Amino acid sequence: MIEYFFSQYRDYPTFDIVLEIVAVIFGLLSVWYAKKDNILVFPTGLVSTSIFVYLLWKWTLWGDMMINGYYFVMSIYGWYHWTRKKGDTEEFPISKISSSEKRIAIILFIFTVAFVVSVYHYFGKFTTWYAYVDTFITGIFFVGMWLMAKRKVENWIFWIIGDVISIPLYFSKGFTFTSFQYVVFTIVAIFGYLEWKKISDSSQTELQK
Repeated sequence: MIEYFFSQYRDYPTFDIVLEIVAVIFGLLSVWYAKKDNILVFPTGLVSTSIFVYLLWKWTLWGDMMINGYYFVMSIYGWYHWTRKKGDTEEFPISKISSSEKRIAIILFIFTVAFVVSVYHYFGKFTTWYAYVDTFITGIFFVGMWLMAKRKVENWIFWIIGDVISIPLYFSKGFTFTSFQYVVFTIVAIFGYLEWKKISDSSQTELQK
């Protein structure tokens, strides 16, 4: 069993294995803090994504690298966005997506997929089945991160879809630790959605009183 899951690490540099484990740990912490609506989601996310940008560049997985580079930038934006307040009240509390934000999300998804497809095509990377899957989940994750930075409940739906697809995707690529990370991500994302939805529904009820 151990040989089946971890044999691909036999020829990996020890430093890269340690980096991947550290990135996974901070990634898990980031998702946990997101579930708890805790601003530490962003500094922990910055550590994880910066390491993954380096590793994915080495592994020539450019679609994944762009995702993590985007996460890094959006983590900085989200960190600022979440700290904004009007007096003692949060300026941007947890809420549901609006009609205009739905349109933006669709445009962002289409633009992202088109961009990644063009990059993969230019570098001749459409040589495996997971290259095609990668372009799709890149769009999914781009929208999910944007919605999380804006504190929208629906961000978790995109994370759940992307995480479920990523489990077999990363395992097939030979990155077992990262694949296991997405198993945990999926579980936390489900509970995150339920928790954020409860908070949003409660806020709506208070406003209607």
